[in-house]
Amino acid sequence: MKSDIRVCSAWRDVHGRPVYTLSETCPECGADSENTAPAPFDPADPHGEYRRALKYRNRD
Repeated sequence: MKSDIRVCSAWRDVHGRPVYTLSETCPECGADSENTAPAPFDPADPHGEYRRALKYRNRD
């Protein structure tokens, strides 16, 4: 799932607060904006097999 809301990539250095936008660049400083949504999962998760097994076992 892709999020439409983006945040300025330089907000920690340039702004005192996060600057959210829908465009590819920040409206205040012109820096690139990045996706705010976290990745849904990590394919290299070393404990994923155990977490999924526990979830399956507890499903009743």
